[in-house]
Amino acid sequence: MSGHSKWATIKHKKGLADAKRGQMFTKFIKEISIAARMGGGDPEMNPRLRTAILKAKAANMPKDNIDRAIKKGTGDLEGSTYEELTYEAYAPGGGALLIEVLTDNKNRAAAEIRNLLTRSGANLGSTGSVSYLFKRKGILSYDGEKYSEDQIMEAGLEAGADDIVNEGGALVVYTDPSSFETVLNAMNAKSFETLGAEISMVPETFLACDAETAGKVQKLIDRLEENEDVQNVYHNIELPESEE
Repeated sequence: MSGHSKWATIKHKKGLADAKRGQMFTKFIKEISIAARMGGGDPEMNPRLRTAILKAKAANMPKDNIDRAIKKGTGDLEGSTYEELTYEAYAPGGGALLIEVLTDNKNRAAAEIRNLLTRSGANLGSTGSVSYLFKRKGILSYDGEKYSEDQIMEAGLEAGADDIVNEGGALVVYTDPSSFETVLNAMNAKSFETLGAEISMVPETFLACDAETAGKVQKLIDRLEENEDVQNVYHNIELPESEE
C-alpha cells in the first residue's frame, strides 16, 4: 500500500461534510451535459459520459436528473452551453492548487476565481506550473465500519485495482483511469456499496504547513468549492487533522 492516503482523507471528509446535495447535483449535471455534447448521448460509445454517470449514480443522483442532463447536452432539451477551464495556483504557504471549472460565462468565472485567490493570499500560476505535481487516478471509497479491509483488498485487487488504503475509517481503492469502470463494476457486482466513485487528480507529494496556514488554505478551498462554476479543487497541502 502506498502514498495517497492524506489526499484520500481530505477528499473523504470533505465529501461526507458536503450536505449541499442540490449544489452537488448541479455539478454532476454540468459534467454529464458537456460529456454528452462532446461525445454524444450514448454512454456505451462515450467513455467520459459513462464515467460521469457512474459518479452521479454513486452519489444517488436520480435517473431522471441524469437523463435530462444528457438531453441538454445533446440539444434535445434547452440548456446552457458550458466551457471547460483549468486554473493552476499557489495557495497560502506555497502549496499547489488545481481548480477545474465548467462555466457558461468564462469572464465571470475568471474574475470570481481571481478574486477568491487574491483575497485569500493565493496567487494564480501559469499553465503547467503545478499540474505536473498531480497524477490522474480512479478513486473508490468504502465504509470501513461496514466492510473489512481484507474484504475490500481481496475484491479490489482481484478486479485490477492498483492500491487499497485504510484511511481513518474509509477504505480507499485506487485504480488506473483506464480500469476505473471495470473495477467499479466488479465491486458493485459483489454488492459493495460505495461512499464515492470518481476519477481525480492525486498529488504525487505533499507539502506540510503550520496550523495558521492550514486554516487559510481550508477556507480558500471551501470558498472555491462553493462557487457555482467550480467543479473540483485539488491540492497537495498536508492539512493537520483538525483542518481536514
